[in-house]
Amino acid sequence: MLPFWILLAGMTVVICGILLLKMHAFVALLLGALTVAVLTPSSAIEQHGIEKGLSPREASQLSEQSIGERVASGFGRTAGQVGIIIAMASIIGVCMLESGAADRLVRSALRLLGEKRAPLAFLGSGFGLAIPVFFDTVFYLMVPLCKALRLRTNRNYLISILAVVAGGTMAHSLVPPTPGPLFVAGEFGVDLGLMIIGGCVVGLAASTAGYLFALWVQSRWELPLRESEESMRQLEALARKDDRQLPPAWLAVAPILLPVLLIASRTILESGLIQGFEELSLSRALLAIGDKQIALILAAAIALGTLLKTSTASQTGAAVKTGLTTAGVIILIIGAGGAFGSALQQTGIGGAIKTVAASYHISFIPLAFVLTALIRTAQGSATVAMITAAGAFAGVANAEMLGFNPVYLALAIGCGSKPIWWMNDSGFWIVSQMSGMTEAEGLRTLTPMLVIMGVVGLLCTMVLAALFPMV
Repeated sequence: MLPFWILLAGMTVVICGILLLKMHAFVALLLGALTVAVLTPSSAIEQHGIEKGLSPREASQLSEQSIGERVASGFGRTAGQVGIIIAMASIIGVCMLESGAADRLVRSALRLLGEKRAPLAFLGSGFGLAIPVFFDTVFYLMVPLCKALRLRTNRNYLISILAVVAGGTMAHSLVPPTPGPLFVAGEFGVDLGLMIIGGCVVGLAASTAGYLFALWVQSRWELPLRESEESMRQLEALARKDDRQLPPAWLAVAPILLPVLLIASRTILESGLIQGFEELSLSRALLAIGDKQIALILAAAIALGTLLKTSTASQTGAAVKTGLTTAGVIILIIGAGGAFGSALQQTGIGGAIKTVAASYHISFIPLAFVLTALIRTAQGSATVAMITAAGAFAGVANAEMLGFNPVYLALAIGCGSKPIWWMNDSGFWIVSQMSGMTEAEGLRTLTPMLVIMGVVGLLCTMVLAALFPMV
């Protein structure tokens, strides 16, 4: 039971550091990693090394490393895996916002579906934009559009807000290159293309459930538009903005669609599903540019080119600087999460979880979901919850031990990061305050919707794991 006590100690340091001491997530995770490393006996580290395929001598050398060396090694390995991807995703996101590409996508979706089905457009736009852009930023972009639509039609304001949240939050936790799912996929050794495909399938199912809940709420209650006269004038100006100032739809969607297609193509080619295609030059080229780093770099180049068409070089440089500043903070948090996860694995927590699951006949998928949900409810951050849970389950994340592909374990953790959305989460306050909801209205709509989506995502993941174990 020692690994569980060490896990509890590490989680306590992280959660209390964030909640009580108001620490930055990077500092809290780093302190959690140091705490776990201090408490882990040398024998457990040596046994972990042997289980990982090290020779007895190499495992002994690992156990003799200093605490700082072990924590730094976990940090560096994780930061090296995700650093370029997160940096490129941040550049894509800020360029899409500054160039008007994101606005173009939302307008195109609205035009395609019509104002009567505008909430569906917001659902799809929220999901698509949250793949390269952080959810908070997606909401900042789309809430004025929801308000502008409310001014034009005098209805459907609440369901529009909930649709944006339903689409954006699920993509945020399930579809790379957003940091949470990107980190979990790396920790579990899941192919990024497979994670994108699985995240889209489960995320769209969960988002649909959230949308159905939003329809039910809309039929019983309407959220009033609470805006000042000045805000109303700004919204009207936004609604009248000329489409000719925005990039074309095909160019706007390219930074999102291109990396998804390239990475998915590489995954399909490497799986061997297409026979006799491996030796063709096109196949070798797709394998090269379908690498996750290269695909994101190409997408970032397109986003930068789009922004340069409407901005000066100095303005573009300033936008990139803003994106990279945000990315730097995220990379530090993810790196510290990697250090925390690496330290946890050395305790032998993977074997301990396997023993408990077997003893109590609990599937790994609901177990991962529940642990992630508990951490999310306690400290508020979906990304931190996913990082912490991934560290606990990385030791069992292989097909032989699980009986199914570890992508399903990663998806369960993503779904578990949804419940429970309440006042300790900054995202809850952003959505409620910017939409004009009171705290009670937020708890009555946002909180149950996120719980429903998380549970539906879990059930969808379990069904997929049973039907398509991929082992």
